[in-house]
Amino acid sequence: MPTQNSLENTYRKQLGLTLIELMVALAIGSFLVIGSIQIYSQSREAFIINESIARVQETAQFAMDTIEADLRMASNWGRTSRGLAIENRSIDGNANPKPLVNVPADCGASWVLDLAMPVDGANNTFNLPCAALGGAQAFSDLITVRRATVNPQPLQAGRLQIQSTRIAGEIFDDGVIPTLFSPADSATHNLMVSSYYVAANSDLIPGVPTLRRKSLVVNAGVSSIVDVEIAPGVENLQVQLGIDVDEDNTVDRYVNPGDDIYNPAAAGYVPGARVITARVWIVVRGVTRENGIIDTYTYQPGDVNLGTFSDDLRRMQVSKTILLRNTRT
Repeated sequence: MPTQNSLENTYRKQLGLTLIELMVALAIGSFLVIGSIQIYSQSREAFIINESIARVQETAQFAMDTIEADLRMASNWGRTSRGLAIENRSIDGNANPKPLVNVPADCGASWVLDLAMPVDGANNTFNLPCAALGGAQAFSDLITVRRATVNPQPLQAGRLQIQSTRIAGEIFDDGVIPTLFSPADSATHNLMVSSYYVAANSDLIPGVPTLRRKSLVVNAGVSSIVDVEIAPGVENLQVQLGIDVDEDNTVDRYVNPGDDIYNPAAAGYVPGARVITARVWIVVRGVTRENGIIDTYTYQPGDVNLGTFSDDLRRMQVSKTILLRNTRT
């Protein structure tokens, strides 16, 4: 039979926690919950920041790679790299042995046919007669690249193509190899012209600047110009051209696009001046605002000073010097 003392001990064991023990447990639990919430919040914030940085870096890399691929091949006309040796490059058509009927006039005949200028452009402005879709971004350069496709292409009526040998070439658009060339010792390449510029407004993300490209294409057998969006978030494009003026295959100076030294139509033109490298700067911004960003960097791509920004948008400036492999003698 249980004694009185044993009953009292059993009763005490069934009483549970005291108030002090309960308060200590609640305090410990609260600290653990608060700590877990802080760790989650900090981890999420770090993830958002890293994702934003990665997105800006990815945009900058993609934009630079796209422009670089074109620039590297400037002055490639198939089997020759001598633009002055290409017939039918006359803008007014008077010196063309084979009339061209398929030259799109939107951006002017020189935009397509000025093969003497494999790399051309405008400094801190948009100077093409065709419109800048989305409006041209202020203080941003325009860069135009003329070249031929890397690999030979099949004949195609309506497309501007180049038939070339090691020493000469000719532009044609009727799908028939020019009479002075033999299929056995020449090759057919498509003529490519691209102009890169920054538009103030993106079609994909309204209110965001974007890199765009005008390109020479063929549509339903007719050569035309298309304008496509490349990379939303690109805010500024700057280019400087490395010029060789004494034909020793080294850069003597860097000039802005349209500089007289490299422009045959200008009074200060230096005969024999060739672009052999290009320095490209790109400023990229995020597409959404991030509260609390402190950016004290002064953005100075190329020859412009964009200053500092305090608009809660993440930015990055990248640059690269690109060798134009086909412009050397």
